[in-house]
Amino acid sequence: MRLIIHRGAREIGGSCVELKTKNTRLLIDFGLPLVENDNKSFDLKAIIDKRIDGILISHSHLDHYGLLQYIDSNIPVYMSQGAKSLIDVSKLFLPVKIDNINAQVIGNKQPFQIGDFKITPYLVDHSAFDAFAFLIEAEGKRLFYSGDFRAHGRKAVLFKQLVDNPPKDIDCLLMEGSALGRDDAQYKTESEVEKRFIEILKERANITFLFASSQNIDRIVSAYRACLKADSIFVIDIYTAFILDKLSKVSKRIPQFNWKNIRVKFLKSHANALVKAGYRDLLFTYNKSKIDMIEINRNKNKILMLTRDNSVFPLIIKGIKGVTGARIAYSMWDGYLTEEFRKFCKSKGLNLEYIHTSGHATTEDLKTFAAALKPKHLIPIHTFDAEKYPKWFENVKILRDGEELVL
Repeated sequence: MRLIIHRGAREIGGSCVELKTKNTRLLIDFGLPLVENDNKSFDLKAIIDKRIDGILISHSHLDHYGLLQYIDSNIPVYMSQGAKSLIDVSKLFLPVKIDNINAQVIGNKQPFQIGDFKITPYLVDHSAFDAFAFLIEAEGKRLFYSGDFRAHGRKAVLFKQLVDNPPKDIDCLLMEGSALGRDDAQYKTESEVEKRFIEILKERANITFLFASSQNIDRIVSAYRACLKADSIFVIDIYTAFILDKLSKVSKRIPQFNWKNIRVKFLKSHANALVKAGYRDLLFTYNKSKIDMIEINRNKNKILMLTRDNSVFPLIIKGIKGVTGARIAYSMWDGYLTEEFRKFCKSKGLNLEYIHTSGHATTEDLKTFAAALKPKHLIPIHTFDAEKYPKWFENVKILRDGEELVL
């Protein structure tokens, strides 16, 4: 088995790994880069011009699947049902259009074959819903690709199950290190985030805005649970309602637009997107839970309103009376929290508080994970800190992007 990290050996985002045998060529993840990087070793055309027998997508973040738009539509792309649903939703609402892919849904711990490769997916705890790690076997070798994972979300039990009963005889572990050495977060777990939401809502000072990704289902669940416990109204938008609706086919425990204490704020751009995609009837369905600005103003001290840092937010606050003193619970990666937005909040008298927990494993959890799998080679990926791995882990082999390793 031969391994090449085309991108990700010393970078977070844009992950792309190639595995090949004499007869089969496999890609793991095919993502857009998160940062500007003069990565001359990543030659997209050279990668896609060769025969590809299959692509594994670990989860539905663009830095892991965003280049699928460039592949031949006949190539099978393997992913979880949740990842497929979120990619399908994203193409209706987001600028990056991933369309006409040959998506093949795979299940947790259900092995399947791509040519010479036997692949077993492992469901993991991550901020992306329904994320997978992969055990990949070929030519007598066993490789484990961690994907992005953590041990402090709502699915933390998956981490415990994996380290208590790990796959054996791992020749190579490709392990992410997005949060390596950065363990000073104020909120260590998803439960701590939920607790802080409850505290803010119970103050009843004014409306509270939640800046969070609608695709971060753990965070949506935390917000909803907080609203129930604080007797507050969780206001979502059509985009979020549609996501939750689609994911109900994967899990019946995901909150829905018509559940207690949930209301839907209609935005024209979202409504137009659904109509254009042929979902006009859904607008009538969501209308049963619609909330307008009159009701929002009347109950603003009992409202948690989901929004995002975009051009729509200034328009929303224009319609809210007495918005000065309102709270913003900023619950996204702090790389999105620009100085420009901080200044905007200050100019409007909005109190911004960073309330977030990482989608990635802490250093201690990475140590536990590596110790459980006991790989012959541990290779850093999805990290800016590859050089730090030997300090914390054994059997580390650091590769360069484009370097081939024979297992």
